[in-house]
Amino acid sequence: MGRRVVITRPRAQADALVTRLTELGVEVHRFPLLEIQPLADTAHLRSTLSHLSEYALVAFVSPNAIDAAFEHIDQWPNQVIAAVVGEGSRLALARHGLNGSGARVVSPIDPQRTDSETLLEVLDLPALQGRRVLIIRAETGRELLADRLRAAGVEVEQIAAYRRGMPELDTALDAQLNQLITADACWVITSSEALRHLLEMVQRACGQAGIQQILNTQLLVPHPRIAESAQTLGFTHVTQTSSGDEALVAAIQSVT
Repeated sequence: MGRRVVITRPRAQADALVTRLTELGVEVHRFPLLEIQPLADTAHLRSTLSHLSEYALVAFVSPNAIDAAFEHIDQWPNQVIAAVVGEGSRLALARHGLNGSGARVVSPIDPQRTDSETLLEVLDLPALQGRRVLIIRAETGRELLADRLRAAGVEVEQIAAYRRGMPELDTALDAQLNQLITADACWVITSSEALRHLLEMVQRACGQAGIQQILNTQLLVPHPRIAESAQTLGFTHVTQTSSGDEALVAAIQSVT
């Protein structure tokens, strides 16, 4: 396998995929395009999480939301449903002890598309009508899940558990980025926000010539919304995969 693969997940979420690819003999490079940052003040988060039993359902938007929240959760109330939008989040819940043997865990059933829309398809909205639901997320994010639940008569609260930011482009990252965009590399992109960060970082480090190079790079993305964002931004070689690491590994093996 000659082509390099660039994993752009936040550092904490990249380890398992990097290890798997390395074992398969793939030349893997880490270049996080999102930096997960703690909240400056967690008092409101801690207070809210201390009353989880008051909610019918708690939805986590990402593995980062799960990891940040469980820093402040001692025990999950079994009567509360946990909802997630992807396989990575289901695995994150399992690491924290929620594997379906106690509390109920719900997630989209179609591995080709795991997002808020497909999560809504498996939720029992009539049963949630008039009840309280908590969404745990970053400080910013899509409002679709909350809006659709409210439209169904659900009482929705949202709370931030972490912040997302763009990594600082220091001298070392600048040099690494210049090297990677001139290499025959395949980039794994797992969010539209990461795509925008990539273009901004390339513009700063390499200018317009670098932009032209990166737009012609092979991208692997696990969601149609990210694929649409990539095409809108001008990327010309975009391959959509199913959700989850095994689907990414299979797709990487097919292009390297």
